[in-house]
Amino acid sequence: MVDYVVYGRGSFGQLDEIIAPHREEGKPIVFLVDHFFEGKLLVDRVPLRGNDKIIFADVTYEPKTTYVDEIANGLKEEFGKVSGVIGIGGGSTMDLAKAVSLMMNNPGSSADYQGWDLVKNAGIYKVGIPTLSGTGAEVSRTTVLTGPTKKLGMNSDFTPFSQIVLDPELAANVPHNQRFYTGMDCYIHCIESLEGTFLNEFSKSYGEKALELCQEVFLKKETWDNECDDKLMMASYAGGMSIAYSQVGVAHAVSYGLSYLLGTKHGIGNCIVMNHLEEYYPAGVAEFKRMVEKNAIDIPSGICKGLSDEQFNIMINVALGMKPLWENALGKEWEKIMTKEKLRALYEKL
Repeated sequence: MVDYVVYGRGSFGQLDEIIAPHREEGKPIVFLVDHFFEGKLLVDRVPLRGNDKIIFADVTYEPKTTYVDEIANGLKEEFGKVSGVIGIGGGSTMDLAKAVSLMMNNPGSSADYQGWDLVKNAGIYKVGIPTLSGTGAEVSRTTVLTGPTKKLGMNSDFTPFSQIVLDPELAANVPHNQRFYTGMDCYIHCIESLEGTFLNEFSKSYGEKALELCQEVFLKKETWDNECDDKLMMASYAGGMSIAYSQVGVAHAVSYGLSYLLGTKHGIGNCIVMNHLEEYYPAGVAEFKRMVEKNAIDIPSGICKGLSDEQFNIMINVALGMKPLWENALGKEWEKIMTKEKLRALYEKL
């Protein structure tokens, strides 16, 4: 679990005070900031001291292992060691910060650690500051990366942040569609967790609360306001905690294949897949479609049209590689249920 959590409007203003005890003499704090904020007012509020460094993270596409290695190796060459890494942005930026933190203290390439419990050494001090709500990256024990052969996280007990700062003010004015797609990542976390075979009372307690908050902001509220930002940020946290103690399911597994082959962003990819999962989550999909309609969102379709057999097989192999997700969704005999043929038919619908 994350060691320390600060929540509240304006709490970003406490960042200098929060990280001060973790500064080591001569070793900078590195701020990985979503490139969206380059030239924006938020950057002027970053508490730079001494030889601190801001790196604007290019998250046009979700993080690749090569990008993680490039940043980590660059920091080692420039500074030797750094005091900490602060990730400010959406899920991709926070995942990048977690991965760079780990690679400052582990040898080789981040691709070597794509899987479950392969990381051997704790990373350096790391802080997550979300500016989008929904991914749960601020609390998850994974950092989702696209490697040379697969899209898979560095899932380990060393991955979670040392500290997170949850300031709903940072999530204000997010574009309508982006906010929905990211928020639905949280909603889908809840459905997959609550209907999964790994469910337990810890996971269930967080999942039920996150689901309730998602329903409030995406179904019951008529206009988006500050209260919605507050609630969605807490839904993201609770949804992330829910899957940290259970697992996600069909939508995420299939979405990973889309992302690996087509570069589809995680939130929108989950929405594209969820639209066709009535067989697995009938009540959740029905409610999801009501949310889509109420919020006037256009879910893309036909993205797999015209793909070759080879391309379909790449997506199928990536998706089927997510074994814990399938087991959570379909049980221990999942391989008898989700065959390559059945998964191919699902991809063809998207």
